[in-house]
Amino acid sequence: METHILDIAGLHVSVADKEIIKGIDLTIKKGEVHLLFGPNGSGKSTLLSAIMQLPGYTVTAGNIRIDGTDTKSLTTDAVANLGVGISFQHPPKIPGITLKRFLQAINRSTDLAQEVIELDLEAFIERDINVGFSGGELKRAEILKLYAQNPDLILIDEPESGVDIENIAVISKAINKILRINTLNKKSALIITHTGHILNAIEGDVGHIFIDGKIVYTGDPATIMESIKKRGYKESVVFLQAEKEREWDEKHWIQGLWKRLKTLPLVRQATNQPPF
Repeated sequence: METHILDIAGLHVSVADKEIIKGIDLTIKKGEVHLLFGPNGSGKSTLLSAIMQLPGYTVTAGNIRIDGTDTKSLTTDAVANLGVGISFQHPPKIPGITLKRFLQAINRSTDLAQEVIELDLEAFIERDINVGFSGGELKRAEILKLYAQNPDLILIDEPESGVDIENIAVISKAINKILRINTLNKKSALIITHTGHILNAIEGDVGHIFIDGKIVYTGDPATIMESIKKRGYKESVVFLQAEKEREWDEKHWIQGLWKRLKTLPLVRQATNQPPF
């Protein structure tokens, strides 16, 4: 049984003949939520677009597997059919197609009408997709589409960008609800965040710092966000890596000390342990 919903190995991606993703490896287990931190222009959105196989994003090396399936030869709709959904930072306007019609076409949820109410989108359901929507309305509509699609892996690009605190709370609650729709089959997610507000509502499992097309540090997302607020991205990489090495040294020093102590007769007698 496949335990990874997403496997990325040695990935390089170019846009208009310019390399943006410069060799990354990333694995997300089923049920895990990963947070992606990094400065503007570092390639985070390009990574999500490449996972979705969007036009204009060319994988030049490496591979992407969704639940064991290599996506290299797949179209965007085929990737979506594997159970992948995306919420864009800047979603396109689609005149001529109402939000209601779009939701009916993709709906796999059982309580969509209730979620329309909770996201305060009743007045927008008959309007063309994203046409004339404010920043908060755009974000709420994007999350509603994810709720309707009910994907196994959700990709979310900066859910807090361009919205006020009240909308962030509503959006975060809805994302959390999507992740927990089925407690027996937990959803997985890769979420790009700048402010870290999303961590107030969502428990992230793994965080990554992404700089210049590469993942340069991986660790606890809350710890990463706290460090970024104090030191910025590049200094955080140096600080967090040094902390990780210090913790590793301390752990192995203690293990070595305990191994030496166990060779002493009094310690062996007290613990009833052989010398090695």
